[in-house]
Parts: sequence; C-alpha cells; structure tokens
Amino acid sequence: MPILAAVDVGSNAIRLAIGSVDGDRKLTIIENLRESVRLGQDVFKNGTIAEETIERATEAFVRFRQSIESHGAKWTKAVATSAIRESLNRELFVDRVAQASGIEIEPIGSEEEARLIHLGVSEKVNLKNKLAMLVDIGGGSAEITLAQDGQILSTETFRMGAVRLLQVLEEKKHGERKFNQLVREYVDAAQRRIKKEIGSQKIDLCVGTGGNIESLGELRRELFRKDRNTVIAKDELDAIVKKLQAMSYEERIQQLRLRPDRADVIVPASVVMQKIVKLANVDEVLIPNVGLKDGLLIDMMQELYGEKKHLHRDQVFASALQAGRKYMFDEQHGTITAKFAVKLFDETKNLHNLNLEYRLLLEVAALLHDIGMFINVNDHHKHTYYLLTSTPVIGLNQTQMGIVANVARYHRKSFPKVSHEGYRVLSSKDRVIVSKLAALLRLADAMDNEHASKVTDFDIDYKKPKFIIRLKGEGDMLLEKWALANKAGLFEDVLSTKVVIEE
Repeated sequence: MPILAAVDVGSNAIRLAIGSVDGDRKLTIIENLRESVRLGQDVFKNGTIAEETIERATEAFVRFRQSIESHGAKWTKAVATSAIRESLNRELFVDRVAQASGIEIEPIGSEEEARLIHLGVSEKVNLKNKLAMLVDIGGGSAEITLAQDGQILSTETFRMGAVRLLQVLEEKKHGERKFNQLVREYVDAAQRRIKKEIGSQKIDLCVGTGGNIESLGELRRELFRKDRNTVIAKDELDAIVKKLQAMSYEERIQQLRLRPDRADVIVPASVVMQKIVKLANVDEVLIPNVGLKDGLLIDMMQELYGEKKHLHRDQVFASALQAGRKYMFDEQHGTITAKFAVKLFDETKNLHNLNLEYRLLLEVAALLHDIGMFINVNDHHKHTYYLLTSTPVIGLNQTQMGIVANVARYHRKSFPKVSHEGYRVLSSKDRVIVSKLAALLRLADAMDNEHASKVTDFDIDYKKPKFIIRLKGEGDMLLEKWALANKAGLFEDVLSTKVVIEE
C-alpha cells in the first residue's frame, strides 16, 4: 500500500499531508500537520526571507521529515507558492531546507497552483455540467479559477492574499482606506476578467479554499449553531465579516478561539471573500476543506498509476482551446492541423526520438499556431509567439510554454535561428526539440494550407532517405501538395530525409 507525502509551502504556513493508497486506488489522509511559519511577512515587506524565518522553516521541515519516515512514505513532493516565487533569496532558502531535511522544494507558478487546487476540489465537489468559480485565498495571493464541466477555463491571480493585505491594513496612516481601495481595484479587475470569460452566463456554484475560508466555515457552524462547516450562506458571511471587524485581535483569540496566526489575517481574507461572493452573484460558498496539498497528493497518485497523462492532456487541450477562442482563431483549421501534427509525430517516432510530453506540446502549438492573426495577418507567426509567451495554458509550465511559443512561431517563414531572441534563450536541448516539432508543424499546416479541409487523411511511407506522403481527400489537392513541397525544407534539414509527395 503506497504512502505519499505532500508539502505546501505557503505564505502564512507550511503544511504536510501524508496519504495512503489502497488496492482500489482510494487515497486516505493519515496525517495532517501545520507549522506556523509566515514566510510572506518577510517577503512582502522586504523582498527576502529573514534568517530567523529560514531557521524556523528549516526546523519545521526536519520535523516533517521525521513524520514522513515514521509513516514509511516512499515518495515526497514539496511545492511553494507566492512568497517563495517572489523571494529574492529563494535559492538560498530552498538549498537550506534541502540540506537540513533532504526535501527538495519546487516553486510553482500560479497556473499550476490553480490546477492542483482544482484537482483537490474535484475529488470532493461534483463539478460536472456546472460553471464553477473556485476562490483560493492564500497569504500572498487570491486565485480565482473558472471551471466548466470539470475543466478549467481560466485562472487569474490577484495580489490580495491575506498576509499581504494585512500589512496594508496595519499601516498607521491611511491603512484602512488604502486597504479598501486595493480590494476594490482587485475585485473590479476580477469582475472584468470573469465577464470577458463567461459573458452573461450564471455561475452555478462558488467553492472557497484556504485556511481562512475553512476558519469562516467553522465560525459559521459555531456562531449560527449549524451542524456543518462545509457551506456558508451570503448573509451569514456578511454577519461574520461585520463581527470580525468589530472585534480586536485579542477578542478574536479569546472569544472566537482563533489561533493567533489566524486571528489577524482572517479579517482581510473575509472581506475579500465577501466582495467576490457579491460579484459572483451566488447565494452561498461551498467549503470542501481541501487545498493545494490534497491536490498534490492526488496528482502524485495519478502519476504513480499512469493515470496522469490522459487526464493531464484533457486539461491542457481544454485550456489551449479556450485560449484560441479568446483570440478568435480559426478553430476548424487549428483542430485539423493539430490532428495532422500528432499523426505525423506518431508516424515519425524513429526519426525524431521524442517522448509523449513533446507530442502534447506539438498538439498545443499546432492548435494555436495562427492566433497571432488576432493582432495582424502580416507577420502573424511573430504575434503568435508573443501571445503564447503571455497566455498561460493550464497544465504547462513556463519552460514548456517557451517550447510551444517557439514551435508555433516557426510554422512559417524563417527557420529557427539563434539570432532570434526567443529561440536563443532556450537550452541547446530545447532548441533541437523546437526545430523537430516545428518541422512537423510545417507539414501539418501545409495539408490544410487553404483552411478548406480538403485533405481528410494521409499515409506515410519511409524508405530512407525518401519520406513519401500520400494525401487523401477531395479533388486533386494541388494547392496542398504545392504547400507541402514548399514547406518541407525544415523537415528535410532537421530529420535528414527527402520529402516526396506522391501524385
């Protein structure tokens, strides 16, 4: 029975979850630990993590290591969010923790953070056939994620985490006024983004995650004498916010029995949640009592059993499709090009020797290769590159998106060159990968050169050095054959073949 351990290095605390997986692949949490180390307090004020805080974090990780070993966990993964992402001395922090505990911390981007939280929520809340808003209020940021029928549509990160806003609120001069202004600006920005993504669609359910939201659920149960802490109605939230704001820090600890490191940050967190509930126009917030560490455990379990690849591809493709629609792309052409590109990838494995990760990156690049036309048809391949470097695709990291952007950029015109900045900053290995994938994309794009869907399929016959392509479809397909011959140069150069288009 595999034992897994997941660590969430947050801005307000560091959390450990240990889970066991039974024969039916059901995950059961057997240990939950929390260490009150407020990394964000240093980072958001000074830009670095203080020596004293590093020591406390290191001690916490040593205790985590002892618990992990006592449970016999064979696989441990630790991820860090906004405080570590923004810290100027994060490399030092990561190294110190690794030296003391043997646990390597991986800083993750906000999109990956949103994906893991969504994964944890999906295990507890039925998101099928619903438009859901997931709100995670952490110490450094708040992530608002929109999900349709269980797949993430978009995610946006706002710098309105509880620890960050608490520092503003505690400023002696104009603190409260500045706090209210910041929250209003962030919520207005969130409202514009949500409207852009879903238009007039009504949000079916709102899900809240994070330690502060869970504490609000507990307060709701105690103050209103309810039997559950997994939901909070809009009017109940309003009443709790009013009560929290009227109490002093000491009163929140003594009367509401809140932990000292919760009694302060819960005020800005509850105000942010109140504003988001209002803009979402929902009657209640579901609180499944799961978070990043729970999603990380599920992700590890799926990877352990080989389930992650299929699920991961579905989420990545759904997110890429949403990005394409955002830029009003030719969806039919993009979809056909992606289909042809992955078939070419599969048929040429012995030539390119790339694994399935790069098949997915090629598929995304092929789907989105023309989104630059949203800006201008002229040089649209360059516009595509710039859009893809600034448009997140859920499930792909920054390095992977760099490959996708370059592959899409080279679907036409110039071959990859080190004089091009985007290509030059890649590692030597990734440059080779981009060249191979771009070569495949050029052929796939040529098969639908006129965006007319005349080619329905194709066959490949490789007789070294000849790479023979037979097109299937409507009519003589002369333009498609001409385009193939015209765009075969990179393929021939990179893969040492001679492309022959059979008549």
